[in-house]
Amino acid sequence: MIYETIVTTADREGRPHIAPMGVRFEEGFAILAPFRPSATLDNVIATKSAVVNFTTDVRVFAGCVTGYQRDWPTVIASTVPSVRLASTLAHTELRLAELLDDETRPTLRMECVHRETHAPFAGFNRAQAAVVEGAILVSRLFMLPPEKVDSEIAYLRIAIDKTAGDAEREAWQWLLQAIEAHRAKALHS
Repeated sequence: MIYETIVTTADREGRPHIAPMGVRFEEGFAILAPFRPSATLDNVIATKSAVVNFTTDVRVFAGCVTGYQRDWPTVIASTVPSVRLASTLAHTELRLAELLDDETRPTLRMECVHRETHAPFAGFNRAQAAVVEGAILVSRLFMLPPEKVDSEIAYLRIAIDKTAGDAEREAWQWLLQAIEAHRAKALHS
């Protein structure tokens, strides 16, 4: 099973990097597989650590993939040389156990060394899931035909219209703006 999370890392100088990333958990290890080039990969190699953040604030997902907001507040992690989101519901701190190198997509097998819960999980919301799916869609605009994007957005919009709160609506607008910007750029290329 792949969990959609926010992975935070820090470079050797402590500068944070925040990235949406699917993570698998297997036998006490978290499996990360970032595509190259990747600041997450560079930071993990440099510091041997990362943090998986579990958040329902979908603005983080949408903000990272669209670039409309990237500077989410972070705090120092408890046990590894990294950072975590300041407002995450929970986080798991990771230490690099094994790097399976690949020129396109290396696999990082990371030991789960510390977990904390910061706030209760209030439940599932369809609009939050729609924004996460929309963020994944936006991250793949370069390889998807416009008709596919339009049909997916139309379907996801149903959940937004029925169940979104202010944060989900804001994130959704960022995604729609990113799609428009991508198409405008393609027209002028």
